Amino acid sequence: MNIVTILEQQAALRPDSLAIIDVQHGHSRTTSFGQLRQMSARRATMLAERGLGPGDPVILLQPLSRDFYVDLLAVFRMGAVAVVFDPSAGLEHVERCCEIAKPKALIGSWKAHVLRLACPSIRRIPLKLLANTDAWADIAEYFVAEVDADTAALLTFTSGSTGRPKAAVRTHGFLLEQHRVLSRALTLVPGTRDLTTLPVFVLANLGSGVASVLPDADLRSPRSIDPGPVIDQIRRWNLESTVASPAFLDRLSQSGSPLPSLKRVFVGGGPVFPTLLNRLHAVAPMAELIIVYGSTECEPISMIPRDEISSEDFASTEAGAGLLVGPPVREVSLRILPDRWGQTLPRMEISFFESECLPAGQAGEIVVSGPHVLQGYLHGEGDAATKFKVDGVVWHRTGDCGYLDHRGRLWLVGSASASIRDAHGTLYPLTVEAAASRCANVERAAVVSLSGKRVLAVEWASKPSSADCSALRERVAWAAIDEVCSLPHLPLDRRHNAKVDYQRLVEVLSQARTGSTYA
Repeated sequence: MNIVTILEQQAALRPDSLAIIDVQHGHSRTTSFGQLRQMSARRATMLAERGLGPGDPVILLQPLSRDFYVDLLAVFRMGAVAVVFDPSAGLEHVERCCEIAKPKALIGSWKAHVLRLACPSIRRIPLKLLANTDAWADIAEYFVAEVDADTAALLTFTSGSTGRPKAAVRTHGFLLEQHRVLSRALTLVPGTRDLTTLPVFVLANLGSGVASVLPDADLRSPRSIDPGPVIDQIRRWNLESTVASPAFLDRLSQSGSPLPSLKRVFVGGGPVFPTLLNRLHAVAPMAELIIVYGSTECEPISMIPRDEISSEDFASTEAGAGLLVGPPVREVSLRILPDRWGQTLPRMEISFFESECLPAGQAGEIVVSGPHVLQGYLHGEGDAATKFKVDGVVWHRTGDCGYLDHRGRLWLVGSASASIRDAHGTLYPLTVEAAASRCANVERAAVVSLSGKRVLAVEWASKPSSADCSALRERVAWAAIDEVCSLPHLPLDRRHNAKVDYQRLVEVLSQARTGSTYA
């Protein structure tokens, strides 16, 4: 077994079909499945000649481009372990990731190599190579290392914003299962072209004969991309589908430029509010809009097309029911447990576990199990907080709260760590934020507890009027909000710019409270 076998199969079936289309120096660059196979095999041979072998951790520190995927596939091909992290998280994060992964090699852009000047951990890596796929000699053999299903293939890291980063270990077997689930769930059709923003979906495309068009944009900050070049790509390549974060797609929709070629738009990686669905429908009226809920540890968990969300469902969101994200995909087992986030869950027998699971309509922790659910983190760090076993089967605690309705559909109500418990009872943040988002002038909202008060922080689309403030208060009256505070921007997660950073928001409100405008 080796995850690269899915590329080998596609290269044999359609060697001349496009696999990756990216932008290099302002010009589109196309790579076929046959070329990608040859490039990754050449690169793997070169890495082996430099002393790398099965099990060796190799950091890939370069932009998401054709070259990145060549190197990623080369590392997979030889049975080594690809290590990927976000250098924009800061030098301390880089140092910690290197300490955890103990890399034997670095393959990076010239900017990554400049990082050596400031980062001792990078300097200590034995082998350092530039990311360059253009000048390698041809080879005659396309070897693929035979590995077990539980052999590590990919390490990625959590942000570490609340402590030491955790390394998510994806094995070859896990990646293959994830590919199978995504291929079915996304209905990947060979020969089609997809605008792809995340590596896991590029791998799914490669294994399904789908061409991945990499956006001409800086994906480190999706909320501030220039939509023009991306829209040009969609039109030039007549793209039929895309998988992207809410922030990325919101930038495209705000341009107002029509995108008639899109037939399917998958949006996930953060809360998907009804306002975004309406904006996307306006620019891509022929597209089926599909909400995808998932996480690093399990992608996807649930899905639902916009057309299957009724007016009654939207009304429920306005009334504080949360966000509907659809029925769980058939490959995953999903349950709702009483919210004990922050406490370690013991091993359970199936009878006790089932008795603990909450019935339809009751909110609690969302837990999942299945073949494409991450079984653990490197060295077990983080397992105690997020994993537990039921009759020996690993279950993952997503850290999100929600409930299943009487039709078996999942509704999200917010992060477990951001839930508010006070004299009024329990308030789940996403229920308020989703309701507030339905007010015309609200760009984004978030609720936190500050000095014992429920404070709703609002980022307005334009300067709010007294009518705007009154409408907002009326919309969320059921939430017993004590104060409404206007902020220029709400702090968001680094990766997708879609999830509120509640810890940072509390800090910002505490620091700026006296100078903020209260409604």
